[in-house]
Amino acid sequence: MSATTISQETAFTAATIPKRNFMREIVEDTPGGDPRLEMCIQCGTCGGSCPSGPDMEYSPRRIFAMIEADMREEVLRSNTFWYCVSCYYCYVRCPQEVHITDIMYTLKRKAIREGYSQQSSASDAPDFSEFFVDAVKKYGRSFELGLATRYHLRHHPLDMVKMATGMGLGMLRKGRMDLTPRRIKNLDQLQAILAKAEEIARQERVDIGGMA
Repeated sequence: MSATTISQETAFTAATIPKRNFMREIVEDTPGGDPRLEMCIQCGTCGGSCPSGPDMEYSPRRIFAMIEADMREEVLRSNTFWYCVSCYYCYVRCPQEVHITDIMYTLKRKAIREGYSQQSSASDAPDFSEFFVDAVKKYGRSFELGLATRYHLRHHPLDMVKMATGMGLGMLRKGRMDLTPRRIKNLDQLQAILAKAEEIARQERVDIGGMA
């Protein structure tokens, strides 16, 4: 086979491979199979169901339209997915069964990896997520007092007294917050699962040509 023929075949192959645009990235990078993003009919049920909707710069419906329009930077700089509280109410009510919450997690990961999270109006949200994950890795569960202390010391130190004397004392009185962390049983098994999940995620990013 001549060099010219090989070059022509390579060019034809490259031309026939669909471009990995932003919408395709989100679909392929969302774990658990097809998140059905293309099925969104822009009805607005998700935004109307969201308890954090008023705080979002763009509703989930609008974010999905922006993804389809390839508005990568605008989407990843927004605060929408950082205000998602993972209640899955939007997913339950979605008439098209779009995996809205899973897509929000995908956007969070992308915003952190690509540095857009620091440009968001919710730029301190990734730290909150990081502190929560650290607690789960160490203890197998969240440690609210430690989480709140680390977060407020870094971002809102002046609010610590107000938080401690208000909501903090109330939670302590009702037995809803521990003064010291408690580890779950068989923590090593959970840590092994989390480590394997991270390994799989890294490999998937490598397989699609992303970052390790």
